[in-house]
Amino acid sequence: QAQLVESGGGSVQAGGSLRLSCEASGLTYSDRCMAWFRQAPGKEREGVAAISGDGGTTYYGDSVNGRFTISRGNAKNTVYLKMNSLIPEDTAMYYCAAYRSNYYDYRAYWRIQDHYTYWGQGTQVTVSS
Repeated sequence: QAQLVESGGGSVQAGGSLRLSCEASGLTYSDRCMAWFRQAPGKEREGVAAISGDGGTTYYGDSVNGRFTISRGNAKNTVYLKMNSLIPEDTAMYYCAAYRSNYYDYRAYWRIQDHYTYWGQGTQVTVSS
């Protein structure tokens, strides 16, 4: 049974940092694009960042570019999201997702949620001003 488990969320003041982790099990991990999405109350879920299967290419949403960094540890089937300079607008539930296997079109389509096969349950991030 494939599973993605997120951790690392919490409450932080504006300007602070957090690192989210997502551990994958039960799926072929090393060749999949992995991504983080988030959903704030009353808003649609949006793509935050994605990383290629080999970890060599990363993609970011405009609102987090330069502040967030996505990375992966292949040996541990884990993907990370380091979030710096957090602002209240970053408050949301953050979800880890695994792209459909054997598809390599994520460069153009990483933001499309329907292209992801597996999702975690989410971890809450709250940023206070």
